[in-house]
Amino acid sequence: MKAHGGSGATSMVEAFGGVDVGARWPDPARGEPRRVVLVGRTSARGLQSVSQALGALKDGNAPQGLELLGVVLVADAPGRLPLSLLRRIRVLRSVARVHRVPWIPAWRTGGRPRSVPRQLATLSKLVGGELYGEGAVS
Repeated sequence: MKAHGGSGATSMVEAFGGVDVGARWPDPARGEPRRVVLVGRTSARGLQSVSQALGALKDGNAPQGLELLGVVLVADAPGRLPLSLLRRIRVLRSVARVHRVPWIPAWRTGGRPRSVPRQLATLSKLVGGELYGEGAVS
């Protein structure tokens, strides 16, 4: 599930498979996936959207029966994050399992990375999917 537009959720689905349900919680009662990964960018707006979605889940404003596997934060730019954003991520980690994905230049142009960051291999295990359907991580 994407926390906001441009979150990187589509790239995650292309890399691992699964279902892109958009920016809404899936409803297992309607046959939609019960296991969810919440995806957002590491920008201030992205982290705020992730926080709001986690709040809705905690407050019971999401369909019953969902299992949050974790939060995936996709880098919004190359380089290190400012301290203020790192602090926000620390807060998110206090309520959910957080996985960070580094900046991947190939995704910007619609391609696949030549070498796959180890963080993607870790996520592949979490979601039980094969990275790009190939099963090989370089």
